[in-house]
Amino acid sequence: MVLGSPADASCGTVGGRLQEMDQALAALYEGDSQLGSRKGGRGNSSPSVSRWLGDIRKYFPSQVVQVMQRDAMERLQLRELLLQPEMLENVQPDVHLVANLISLGSVIPQNTKATARLVVRKVVDELMKKLEEPMRSAVAGALDRSQRNRRPRHAEIDWNRTIRANLRHWQPEYQTIVPETLIGYGRKARRPQREVILCIDQSGSMANSVVYSSIFGAVMASLPAVATKLVVFDTAVVDLTDKLDDPVDVLFGVQLGGGTDINGAVGYCQSLISEPRNTILVLISDLYEGGVESGLLRRANELVESGVQFITLLALSDEGAPAYDAALAAKLAALGVPSFACTPDAFPQLMAAAIRRDDVAAWAATQGFKTSQ
Repeated sequence: MVLGSPADASCGTVGGRLQEMDQALAALYEGDSQLGSRKGGRGNSSPSVSRWLGDIRKYFPSQVVQVMQRDAMERLQLRELLLQPEMLENVQPDVHLVANLISLGSVIPQNTKATARLVVRKVVDELMKKLEEPMRSAVAGALDRSQRNRRPRHAEIDWNRTIRANLRHWQPEYQTIVPETLIGYGRKARRPQREVILCIDQSGSMANSVVYSSIFGAVMASLPAVATKLVVFDTAVVDLTDKLDDPVDVLFGVQLGGGTDINGAVGYCQSLISEPRNTILVLISDLYEGGVESGLLRRANELVESGVQFITLLALSDEGAPAYDAALAAKLAALGVPSFACTPDAFPQLMAAAIRRDDVAAWAATQGFKTSQ
């Protein structure tokens, strides 16, 4: 199977299930395959490709299926086929498929939109199951630690932490500890303790980052102690905060592709900030600026000087090192804006570090994320 049909003469052929697996691979990776000859979305190609999508799900594990689907998108130019409902019913949903669907959102026919939404919903629900609890736990824990009460009332004393903090004051003759330092639980705030703004570049290269950002934004928006805003941009800025109760609505409100005006987007986010020292601004962008770079650097300096925790994520995905403007990343880093790529699994801990006001650049280094210098 690895050598393909050209090796049949010298190596012999396989039979049964292996032969069917071989045919599924050949349909994608051999240039003269039937699948390859029926590309570009022609009407009569649909049954063939639909059967192929079903075959690969039958013979290969889901991770392999996802790789083969992405290869089919690139090698056989099958994007048009995703516009047909019978295609969407047979694909293995994943983040990459969602990215393709939202990039095609404006041209998907009406009879396909319902199916496309179901596919996106399935992926979002699966990611929420995986990412929601780590995000909630990390943020809630960080907020609790950052709001420790050093002058607690009796009912607010955290006795376990208080005892540990005062062990050096053990009095053997009295068999007790003198609690010189009292540590209390954080008092419940009547308003959000932190404001988080996610500012997301919706250029085509950031597609997977948009998917993960929307999900994390929805989780944080459900936490009363965090006031979360979500802004997406290309050359225009769109505030999707009012859609955060449903990440699927957020994703279908995104228009992937187009130019990039980071300066304009950061300027809009700057206008949303009411308490700089309680605000975390996360810019998710590859930093290929199509706007005014000097304006962006000026705004970044103003934000840092005012006390805003400003972080740039060059990608929020698990696809390895991204392409980005290293020169602009270095200039932002010099202003105190750490810039690095982050995986979805690590993002909850990143937000926890920011909420605790830890050194985010140092945190990234401990995680093995390369920061711009």
